[in-house]
Amino acid sequence: GETMASKVFFWNLRTSMKMPYDKRVKRLIKRSGVFATIASKELVAIKIHFGEAGTTSFIAPIWVAPIVALIKKTGARPFLADTNTLYQGQRYEGASHALVAARHGFDPNILGAPVVIADGIRSGNAREIPSPGKHFETCSIAGDIADADALVTLNHFKGHLLAGFGGVLKNLAMGCATVKGKMQQHCGLGPNLVSKNCTGCGNCVATCLYDALSLKKKKAAIDRDKCVGCGACMHACEFGALMIDWKTDTPVFLERVVEYAAAALALHDKTAHITFVNNVSPGCDCEGHSDAPICPDIGVLVSDDPVAIDQAGLDLVNQAPPSFPSALPTGIASGEDKFMALHPDVDGTYALAYAEKLGLGSRTYELIKV
Repeated sequence: GETMASKVFFWNLRTSMKMPYDKRVKRLIKRSGVFATIASKELVAIKIHFGEAGTTSFIAPIWVAPIVALIKKTGARPFLADTNTLYQGQRYEGASHALVAARHGFDPNILGAPVVIADGIRSGNAREIPSPGKHFETCSIAGDIADADALVTLNHFKGHLLAGFGGVLKNLAMGCATVKGKMQQHCGLGPNLVSKNCTGCGNCVATCLYDALSLKKKKAAIDRDKCVGCGACMHACEFGALMIDWKTDTPVFLERVVEYAAAALALHDKTAHITFVNNVSPGCDCEGHSDAPICPDIGVLVSDDPVAIDQAGLDLVNQAPPSFPSALPTGIASGEDKFMALHPDVDGTYALAYAEKLGLGSRTYELIKV
């Protein structure tokens, strides 16, 4: 395999009166050279997560503005893009989703780039893109991301219930997929019923968009033929009655995620990745709340290698001291895998190994401090 070390550029968040955030982040990106190929009049999709209603740890618009300005300086036309979700939150269709973005401060008049829900109002704006790997012939990717001339990912590095952690690969895979594409990645991850924990409250039944759940004798029941494995019911259940069979499903899920990331990357010759390793919450920005960070704020990473930058983010978080109070179990020390501590049955590094195997990048990297 490829053992060439990829370059990952890093800034540790230190600023001064003369060099505040906007100048520092621009210097970091210029040093990395990742925007060098972006040309005048090109449409640049900036893939970002606007945060589910209730979250507070998504990448703040004030952090995004100088990055947009740097893209615009080339004469290119950037737009902020995300796609609709599989579970029924406030980002389930394009109208509510765009409103959430606006409420969270993503204002085109301030940022100089509009918010575009890239798969359309009901996720009908789709392209089937060939994918390497064994799970899909083609992957369903948002049309407006496919139509862009370049793709820049802005990633908030954090924990994740299903993937262990989320960074570039996760943002490319789930983030660029249509609802159908998200379903394809999740499929087979239907919940296990733990009937003894079920209180018969019916929250899961109300949440399921696919009529896969019902109450029988005051207990939840699943129709496996209708279940798409979206995981909405697991968010809805407060009693641990709907759980995932992690042991068998996680590697397959992670492979599907990586293959979707590969399809999104294959669309574009021009890609750049910027990862914010701050507000490192234990869960995804989809969850509707942001729990206390699990480590101190670390810095910003930039690379054209999605695998290297995710590996660097993971290493930095694991090397950092743990923060308490947080969701982390007490007794965890610097150097231990914080995400494995949060989700002991999920080894997120499996995705990095699989991505390297598919040729998406290298886990070997050189951290260049700017």
